[in-house]
Formats: sequence, structure tokens, C-alpha cells
Amino acid sequence: MCRIFFTTDAAQVLFEACRELEYSVVFQGAQGAYDVKGADIGALNVSQRVELTTAINAQASAGFQYLFDSYRISDEVEAGRLTQGPLADFFSALNAPEMIAGLRALTGDDRIEYLDAQATRYRPGHFLTVHDDHQPGKDRLYAYVINLTPTWRADWGGLLMFLDEDGHVAEAFTPRWNALNILKVPQPHAVSVVAPFARGARYSITGWMRARKP
Repeated sequence: MCRIFFTTDAAQVLFEACRELEYSVVFQGAQGAYDVKGADIGALNVSQRVELTTAINAQASAGFQYLFDSYRISDEVEAGRLTQGPLADFFSALNAPEMIAGLRALTGDDRIEYLDAQATRYRPGHFLTVHDDHQPGKDRLYAYVINLTPTWRADWGGLLMFLDEDGHVAEAFTPRWNALNILKVPQPHAVSVVAPFARGARYSITGWMRARKP
């Protein structure tokens, strides 16, 4: 893990940009992945919200599931909808030749060709159950997390946890301001549920280093 990734000022600019985004709520459903606008979730009545939460939690108790807010930076840039501002500049810098060269040197892996990116926001009740990021045909080599939450406590949850062969938590990291986590794919890991008493949301920019552009 790299403790410092950006200058303090640059990290603050990205943090503020992430706070202002219009996020979608993402989770797994019976028919696959769902990406629902926050306004549409907000329009649900109480019984509908309870039903949705119950279904999400039921799937989490039996297998892979996640629930958090997402803004897909790379998708927006590639589609021409995000053309300027801190996040557009960040994505451009992320895939600049000098950055790719630096990440190849850091990981010792010359296969890295492209990085995608999404801004994530974990609010109370949000989580990501155990998985290893491997998907056939996706060419994922490493996952990365750039932590953008200025203040966070371990007992607020949202910990990046690594599991051993017995399913025990071998190591866990509290989201630390402006720290970069790099995970080799495949590697079992999870994000613990954010506590209801957490003061604020857990922000980060995450993605995968890939062997080729999708």
C-alpha cells in the first residue's frame, strides 16, 4: 500500500469532486447487476425500500452481493459525457504513458495497458461481500483503491479486508486519507459493512489495471 498518492491539495480537489457527483446505487439482483439512479431509489415508498433492502440482504447472506453508490468515471469519459473538470483530468492522467510506466514499475508487471475508474461512496449499511475480482475475458491484472475520506475510524466499518485460505480475515485496512491500495487479481477480499453511527460517507476512486482496453 502506498501511503501518499497525490499531493494533499490534489487529493482534496478530487474528494470535493466526488462529493458533488450524482451517484447511482449498485447491487446484485436475481437478473444480474443493477445500476439505479439515486433519485429513483429516493422515489420508492417505505414498503418498497424495505422489500428491496430485504432482497439485497438475503442475497448477501448466501453469496456474493454488494451495495454502494457508484459513478463510473471511465464510462462517462469514454462516452463523451465527462469532458472537463477534475475527474476527467484524473482519468486522462491515470492512462498517460508516464503513469502506466510508473505502475508497471511499481507492480513489476509490464502487461498493464489500461486503467478504468469509478468513484464510490459507501454510506451506512453499504458493503461488498467476499470476491476475488476475476472475470473471464476482462483482462484484470490488479485492482486499485484510492482512498479519499479525510477522517475515518476503524469502528465505523468500511474496512478493506483480505481473507486467508480458511476464510479468516488475515489483514484489514482502515480507509486512510490519500492512500493507494493495490490488489493482485485474483485475491479474496471484501469491504465490511459501514456502521449506522459512521459520521459521513466513505469515498474512494477504484478500478482495475487491465492487460488491454475493453
